[in-house]
Amino acid sequence: MIFDPKMLQVYLVGGTQDVHNDIYAFLEKVELAMKSGITAFQYREKGNSKLLPNERVDLGLELRTLCTRYGIPLIVDDDYRLAQQINADGVHVGQSDTKIDQVSVAVGHQMFIGYSCNTPAEIERANLMDFVDYVGCGPVFPTKSKADADPAIGIDKLERLNMLSQHPVVGIGGINEKNMQLVHDTGVAGIAVISLVFDSSDLVATVKKLKKLYK
Repeated sequence: MIFDPKMLQVYLVGGTQDVHNDIYAFLEKVELAMKSGITAFQYREKGNSKLLPNERVDLGLELRTLCTRYGIPLIVDDDYRLAQQINADGVHVGQSDTKIDQVSVAVGHQMFIGYSCNTPAEIERANLMDFVDYVGCGPVFPTKSKADADPAIGIDKLERLNMLSQHPVVGIGGINEKNMQLVHDTGVAGIAVISLVFDSSDLVATVKKLKKLYK
């Protein structure tokens, strides 16, 4: 799948740990989110995930099927080997994950690459990397979805990072229905969410509200 910045507009991130390790509930919510209009999905098994390596592959293949069905890019967090095993469209790399250069060599032009950048210095380094397709900045607000999350950067810093970046930017972290308009108004290419969708009492309505921001 060829990278298009519009893919980033409504970017759902998640794994089974976000639904109390219930694989069936996870797949059900992901598919409903796809039906409702998300534009990208990142498979991220972290924290208290109970899945064994072979189970991660099996679940990844099911997600591959869903993403193909709904025409949505499948992105894998950090693990480029898993991304290769399930024929993902992209891989996302954090500053403390596998070295970005190593990932670039491993996936070549077979996948697009996202890179977490939360400071001006990190953005400036990413600007020199022509193999990076987009950057993720955050957490924008305090978040409970990631146990080792960095301190929140806030709206003003997100706006500055977006202006500095030569790559499309996705804002992530602590985004909810009350502040998502503020995030959108910084000019970022997309909004990435976890709990906003997975914990929503009306998932369909929540995704549609996110979609509406980019109409």
